[in-house]
Amino acid sequence: MALIPILVILILMLGFRWGAVKASIPGYLLALVIAVFYFGSGTQLLAYAHIKALISSLDVLLIIWAAFLFYRVTDEAKAIARLGDALPHLTADKGMQALVIGWGFASFLQGVGGFGVPVAVVAPILVGLGFAPMAAIIIPSIGSGWAVTFGSLGSSFQALLATTGLTSSDLAFSAAAFLGIAALITGLMVMHVIEGWRGVLRLAIPAVILGAVMGAVQLLVASKGPWNTAAFVGSMAGLLVSFGVARFYRGEQEGNGKLDGKRLAIALSGYAILIIVTLGVQLIPGIKHALSGVVIKVNMPELITKLGYVTPEGTTKPLSLLNHAGFLLLYSSILAYLLYWVTGHYEKGSIKNIISGTVKRVKAPTISITLMLFMAVIMELSGMTNALAQGLAQFTGTFFPAIAAWIGAIGAFMTGSNTNSNVVFSLLQLQTARLLAFSIPIILAGQTAGAALASVAAPAKVVVGTSTVNLAGREGELMRKLMPYTITLVLLISILTALSIWFKL
Repeated sequence: MALIPILVILILMLGFRWGAVKASIPGYLLALVIAVFYFGSGTQLLAYAHIKALISSLDVLLIIWAAFLFYRVTDEAKAIARLGDALPHLTADKGMQALVIGWGFASFLQGVGGFGVPVAVVAPILVGLGFAPMAAIIIPSIGSGWAVTFGSLGSSFQALLATTGLTSSDLAFSAAAFLGIAALITGLMVMHVIEGWRGVLRLAIPAVILGAVMGAVQLLVASKGPWNTAAFVGSMAGLLVSFGVARFYRGEQEGNGKLDGKRLAIALSGYAILIIVTLGVQLIPGIKHALSGVVIKVNMPELITKLGYVTPEGTTKPLSLLNHAGFLLLYSSILAYLLYWVTGHYEKGSIKNIISGTVKRVKAPTISITLMLFMAVIMELSGMTNALAQGLAQFTGTFFPAIAAWIGAIGAFMTGSNTNSNVVFSLLQLQTARLLAFSIPIILAGQTAGAALASVAAPAKVVVGTSTVNLAGREGELMRKLMPYTITLVLLISILTALSIWFKL
């Protein structure tokens, strides 16, 4: 009975190709009905479940709303277009162009935007440089996967924290370590897409260098803070290093060479503001204290179902608003807008375009995440998640670590979102790990890393890719070519998770 809501969402999204918003409605309603009539949940429990879910939703959605607002502020100022125009002048070597633009730049866009932005922006650039349309979609799809969990300014990782109630100090290192190892081989996969094994051998050194830089910097920032900028800073570091590496692989047209330093500086100024604001609030005690006064939390009584499942008395996870990552993004968006406006980078009606574009893109994630969190918290407090965890623990036993990443991957594939997968499955993974006495950080790292790497191959993301380069109707062909790379990366995470648990690495 506890499995039914999740099964229904899987069937509707995979079998009937419903979107996340549409499928989340019956999933939520079924969880509600089963919690009441089978698990014996009363009105008080359901009321507090909805309150807790709303606070958790706000915790995640603040980042999603503000992250896309920041993306629209920079995009409306044509900062991203200028950066995209400048990058091809680094090198005429097709392999290095794939690494710099299809991997480094796509990861950078994932770090600050997400929501299909890497493919939507990068694929047309690659086509314009002479890449085959199919390869132009596959390259940024694979290339940005390692940055998904800490990308979109940390929205997926925030969902993991909000749903499980754990802290970044508990979970960030393991998740970033797994994704960093995935980044090491991502560049080799990008080369394989366009040049096969010959390309892998030819550009193995720059691919490994860039992967090591991006993965290591993301790990460092995720561990030491501020974790919500980990993918952004990691990909920016990789992009900057690629400028130097590309000099050794200029290709035949060496004359197409120099970047316009002034235009590049203006394009990057908004992102510099983001770094300054985030570090300022995190590292300057006076600012951090001044912004810590508004905190949302709700006291929850002991909740007991008719079947005897007990949720102890406590409080919801405190949500500090003014120094929340979402508000830091909002401050950065306002300051970046003012900078671009003063320097004459906006046309008439820019504010209207930014706001309307943001609202249009965040409506669907807002609805689906809220409903799925309602479902997840109802399942948690009613004992449904515990029932699933007990069954999963009994069925898989010692082999559970090997399937943790695949559970996350299935969630991301069906919803098109690492965030949604973390919302739906992270509590199940946590409780199963607890029952089996396995390391919770390692299991949840497998969950979110598997989800991140699989999310790029989700049907919802594939449709975005094909629509940008006039390949509509060829989604099946694209998925067949993309899946071997995605499956290999998820298998890597599965192996890392299992080895870490079994051998206590």
